[in-house]
Amino acid sequence: MPTLIRTLRLLAIVLWVGGIAFFAFVLAPVAFHLLPSAHEAGIVVGGTLRMLHLIGLVCGFLFIAGTVVLFRQAAPNLKGRHEAQILLAAIMLAATAYLQANVLPAMERDRTLTGGVIETVPLTNPARIHFERLHKRSEQVEGAIFLCGLAVVLLMARESLPPQTIR
Repeated sequence: MPTLIRTLRLLAIVLWVGGIAFFAFVLAPVAFHLLPSAHEAGIVVGGTLRMLHLIGLVCGFLFIAGTVVLFRQAAPNLKGRHEAQILLAAIMLAATAYLQANVLPAMERDRTLTGGVIETVPLTNPARIHFERLHKRSEQVEGAIFLCGLAVVLLMARESLPPQTIR
């Protein structure tokens, strides 16, 4: 059972952190470079980000649940690593939920207020100013989520395997 839980935890965190890396380093840059307009790229990136957040919320919950089970079974000297992983994953979950429930809907409202195509309105438009501020916040929070995820992966890499019993 511990091997199954360790495997599910690893898959959950790798899927989440790998998804963020793919989104940030591949999908978003390619969309903004190849699609005909920033508006179309924004639609693709925004829709993808919503799905990435849903994946992150599910993976985060599974990761924390599995880590709690392992924490309860861990030797006292190893509990600190599990606590750190749970704390980092909880921060990641909270930040992802914040982006999904607050920042992305507010950005969509701002886009709608400008007629749907944010880049065509003047830079002094209040809705565009707010949109740009939220966009920067979104990038910063997503970056923090990614760094926390890398920290979790590094902590997991330090975990020792349970001793094997010979039968």
